[in-house]
Amino acid sequence: MAEKKATKIKVLSFGYKYGMPENLNYLYDVRFLPNPYWIEELRSKTGRDHEVSDFVIGSDAGHGFLTQLKPFLLYIVQQNIIAGNDELLLAVGCTGGRHRSVAVAEVISDLLTTTSAEVSCEHRDIDRDD
Repeated sequence: MAEKKATKIKVLSFGYKYGMPENLNYLYDVRFLPNPYWIEELRSKTGRDHEVSDFVIGSDAGHGFLTQLKPFLLYIVQQNIIAGNDELLLAVGCTGGRHRSVAVAEVISDLLTTTSAEVSCEHRDIDRDD
């Protein structure tokens, strides 16, 4: 009997202004979260920088969103693993893809490492500045 491969999950952050990614399984639009772009000292940083992540994730909206999302996300991932789905693409979008979506994608990626899936995290538009 062949050994079952682990489900692969890619968490992808992106900016809506550069177009939607294709072949998504789940999409989370985080444009409602506080935008670090409008804070001069945060604008040049990304969601990987702790100051930006703290600003986004530490906000009331960020905290509330992730509190609601985490149990749902763990449930759907577990159900997809049980169903034998080989791959999942979870996308997180904000306006430019540098701040909010990156911070949230990193948190989601960290959370999913607690599952039996192989998890990767990519930030499609983090270096774009048009």
